Parts: sequence; C-alpha cells; structure tokens
Amino acid sequence: MFDDRDRSLEGKKGLVIGIANRESIAYGCAEAFKHYGAELAVTYLNDNARSYVEPLASELEAPLFLPLDVQVPGQLEAVFEAIKETWGRLDFALHSIAYAPKADLHGRLVDSSREGFLTAMDVSCHSFVRMASLAEPLMVDGGALFTMSFYGAEKVIKNYELMGPVKSALESTVRYLAYELGPKDIRVHAISPGPLRTRAASGLKEFDELLADAMSRAPAHQLAGIEDVGIATAALATPAARLITGQTIYVDGGYHIMG
Repeated sequence: MFDDRDRSLEGKKGLVIGIANRESIAYGCAEAFKHYGAELAVTYLNDNARSYVEPLASELEAPLFLPLDVQVPGQLEAVFEAIKETWGRLDFALHSIAYAPKADLHGRLVDSSREGFLTAMDVSCHSFVRMASLAEPLMVDGGALFTMSFYGAEKVIKNYELMGPVKSALESTVRYLAYELGPKDIRVHAISPGPLRTRAASGLKEFDELLADAMSRAPAHQLAGIEDVGIATAALATPAARLITGQTIYVDGGYHIMG
C-alpha cells in the first residue's frame, strides 16, 4: 500500500508561470518541484524581466524557457504548443500571476474603473481558466493545477480592495475546475500564503503594517517564506495527494483562523 514513489515528482513535467525574481513565490515552488525530481518549463513576462529570470531558469535546469504575457494574444497558446512538441504531456502547472493597474489597486473598490477591474480579473483569474483549458489535453495521466490566492479573498483586508473580489472569483474558479476536471484525474488547488514580501505584494499600500499585523496574530507568530509555500505545493503535486482537490490550502502559520 505504501510506495515511496508517491512522495516524489521524479519523471514529472511541470510548468511554472510567474517567476519575476529570486523572491517570487513561483521561484520557491519551482525550487521545490525541482528538488522532488520534476523537470520544468519556466516563463518570463517580457524582455525586461528576462535578465532576472533567465539565471534562475538555468539554475533549475529548465529545458523550456519561454516568454509569456497573458495579455498578449497567442503567447499562452505558444507556451503549451512548445510543451506539447518537447514533452508531449504535462503533469502539473503553477499559475502565480496577478495584476491590477496601480490607480485601481491603490484606490477604493467602489471607485475602481471598469477597465481596471476587467484587467485584474483577466490577468489574475481568467488566465488560470485558459491555462487549465490548454493543460487538460496534455494531462494524459491526470495532473495538478495550482494558483495563488490570499486571505483577502475570504475576509476584508485593509488596502487589498480591488484584489479581494478578484481572488474570491479565483478561489471559486478552483472549485468549479476541480469539479469539471476531476473525472480526468486532474486536481486543482488555490494556495493561500500569508503576507509575503514579494515584488507584487509590495505594491499594496501600508504593506509593512500588514506584515507586522499578520505576524503578531498568526498562532505560529511567524510568516511563511517562499520555501514553505513551495514545499507544500510540491507535496500536493505528488501522487500522495491524488485524492485531494478543489481546496484552498493555507500556508500562513495559522493567520487565517484568527478573527
């Protein structure tokens, strides 16, 4: 009944979307995937980002290193076409991207623009649906899909504003995708870390205060690092987690249980 191979990603092929630099949650996950034995395809946002991401992709020994801006028509499809041509299959994929225009991100939700709201929803949520659609035919032996959320999807977090309903939609999307793809043994999860000092998170107003508050309130009195998030996500990608799906997995020192 017990098989040590169930705790391994040896021989598995995975896609990692969202590495911006060494502090990215996506990089913490990629390191863990690699440690457990997976071979990775890594994307970078644009030419400006390439110089930061390419050395990390080299460290990860990624055979596929591809540009991906989900707002550019055809780029996501090109990534999956390259995966199909190179590997012929895919075992897991990580979606760790989110975006909202700064004016909408820093303002009140009630004042958000239609364009800003739709942009945030497209990049942060619907691109995960598109990724799942393209991954489905390549996951011939089942697989796992992951996206990154935050506690602001469930409760009001000061200054999270526009991203709150966007992440709520993302977590609901996870549940429906898990339902639809479950018959093909494709599992779907949202990973919800506590506040982390990443480049994307630093764009929030009063972020240092949010970090301090989360650390003081979390039962563990410490916050997760990208390594903690990576290990938890990699474990869910292994066969040992084959009957866990549709969940929001909190990696936050217990922060989310506090009122």
